[in-house]
Amino acid sequence: MKLNKNFKNLADDYLFAEVAKRVDDYKAAFPTADVISLGIGDATLPLSLKVVDAAKSAATDLGVKSGFRGYGPYDGYPFLKNAIIDYYTLRGVSIESDEVFVTDGAKNGIGNILDLFDVDNTVMIQDPVYPAYVDANVIAGHKIVFADATRENGFVAMPPKRGKADIIYLCSPNNPTGTAYTLAQLKEWVDYALDVGAVIIYDAAYEAYVESKDAARSIFQVTGARDCAVEVCSFSKMAGFTGVRCGWTVIPMGSPLNRLWYRRQAIKFNGTSYVVQRMAESALRGGYEDTKKMVAEYKNNAKIITKKFDELGIEYTGGVDAPYIWFDCGVDSWKFFDHLLKKTRLVCTPGSGFGINGNGWVRLTSFNSKERTEEAIKRFEPFWREFIAVRDKLFERV
Repeated sequence: MKLNKNFKNLADDYLFAEVAKRVDDYKAAFPTADVISLGIGDATLPLSLKVVDAAKSAATDLGVKSGFRGYGPYDGYPFLKNAIIDYYTLRGVSIESDEVFVTDGAKNGIGNILDLFDVDNTVMIQDPVYPAYVDANVIAGHKIVFADATRENGFVAMPPKRGKADIIYLCSPNNPTGTAYTLAQLKEWVDYALDVGAVIIYDAAYEAYVESKDAARSIFQVTGARDCAVEVCSFSKMAGFTGVRCGWTVIPMGSPLNRLWYRRQAIKFNGTSYVVQRMAESALRGGYEDTKKMVAEYKNNAKIITKKFDELGIEYTGGVDAPYIWFDCGVDSWKFFDHLLKKTRLVCTPGSGFGINGNGWVRLTSFNSKERTEEAIKRFEPFWREFIAVRDKLFERV
């Protein structure tokens, strides 16, 4: 028996596990401390009652002979696939039923799709980036190159003028920076992929938060994308399904990946549960107004944060088209994390955990209640004013 040696190439600790460990250690030392998390991007608002009713109704179906269902379709039930197709129609995008694959979440989709590719592929990933992209490709043994997102380009990575890749991961709106590609910027990536013969794996998990008129909601809004792109999306952040688990992948019929993905799912996946798919259908149908209200509440929390940052003169990106605010702390990200937690009992996510370009930056999320977000910012303001006054004395600048 031989183990996959690529696991040895992973970083010692997964970012969010390390955040959780440090918070747990702090709570153990100060058990009565009122800790507020604006760190890990986990939904906190309850599910729509219409979505819950859909779950109850679906469970009742399974309790009678006439409604019982066993194994479902590998690619999803038609009722949910049709709801997803209609959702895309609202964006001006036309897709077919055979192009939609229901999954148990975007994270699984962006990692599992690597089963379709040979080890001899070069993968281009944004830096900073959601760490699961990197880790999944390290495990797969792929060569990884990075497209830099920095202060100089507004944390919007663009195609390189030299070099090529075979697989390109794009996330828009971006986790962690909160930036969103415009349609014109995405067109540059599509043209680049077509020119070098690459496939784009496009993570649109936060598309429901887009409000800028020129920002993309789907890569398939871009001419040529059907010839080079796969889109992965999720109900987690649009409908609060982080604990329910449901998402989808769109692969155009003209792509050789379409039937390969169906074959892969048939081998390794028996489909998302009937109950969950009925819940997801409700989130796009009868419960859609509740879905939009949930997104609006999280977006309002982001505005609470960015309004205060504007007053304090803090440099940041995000908060408009995404539930993330990415700001310049000016010092080592983990040292800032520890200092913030100690002084204010607030939890952030260190930017260095998202890549080299993230050091000196911090991610906050708007996934909390309005009351807790307001309390967090109330604590943050005096902290920041004091921090700026003593930063150069206590910390080495990044």
